[in-house]
Amino acid sequence: MVRTYVLLAWTWTRAGAAYPLSFCLMVVLGFVLSGLDVAAILVIFANTTTLAGFDRTQVLFLYGTANLAFATCDLLFSNLDRIHTHIKAGTFDTMLIRPASAWIQMATDRFMPTRVGRVAQAAIVLGVTLPGLDIPAGRVWMIPVMVGCGIVIFTALWTLAGALQFALVDAPEVVNAMTYGSGLASQYPMAIYGREMVRGITYVLPLAFINWQPGLYVLGVDDPFGTPEFLRFLGPVAALLLSVAAGLAWRHGIRHYRSTGS
Repeated sequence: MVRTYVLLAWTWTRAGAAYPLSFCLMVVLGFVLSGLDVAAILVIFANTTTLAGFDRTQVLFLYGTANLAFATCDLLFSNLDRIHTHIKAGTFDTMLIRPASAWIQMATDRFMPTRVGRVAQAAIVLGVTLPGLDIPAGRVWMIPVMVGCGIVIFTALWTLAGALQFALVDAPEVVNAMTYGSGLASQYPMAIYGREMVRGITYVLPLAFINWQPGLYVLGVDDPFGTPEFLRFLGPVAALLLSVAAGLAWRHGIRHYRSTGS
């Protein structure tokens, strides 16, 4: 599967690189547009010293880890949310008869390597922020774990969103709320949200395990909502459970798919 993914993604990358000036401009544009999120955080801290008890460096750390995971997933797998266009056009049928996974084909359909600019922006923010944090050496290991788990969680969300489109073909806004909405919600300290919402994104849709719960451990900060400390280490478990649910949903959608006949 990995080899197939790389071959298909490389095909689209070569096509995009055929126009180097346009390719470079799109990478830079993605970098700049992602920087607007950082600009919004800086504007907030131009008028206050803390946000829900977190200072600017801590907020940028939470942003950097969440956005690095989100931007990486957006680069690699976000085209899963375009499945509704193939279902309506009848072109999804051809993916089912090819000797490759339909999931891999959808993930690499019109692969956009120019999104690497967003990944670079998030990585730079995280890299610049880390030296300003007093993180004990014994807790640094959690940072790559939380980014990795974040990538898996976002990928599972995109897979769920793709599976949902087998039933809701004309509801792209629902898909965007699940994917891009989740990415936006995880960029800030979850202490800014209401208690009931935080419970929902902890125990139902596990966005809190992308950077909030493990981030509290890294920063050595108590959860203002008083959640048990063992939750700080359950990111891999949450990622695994959501991945299993997404895989089952995708298989269910494939099995119940009905061709347009076109």
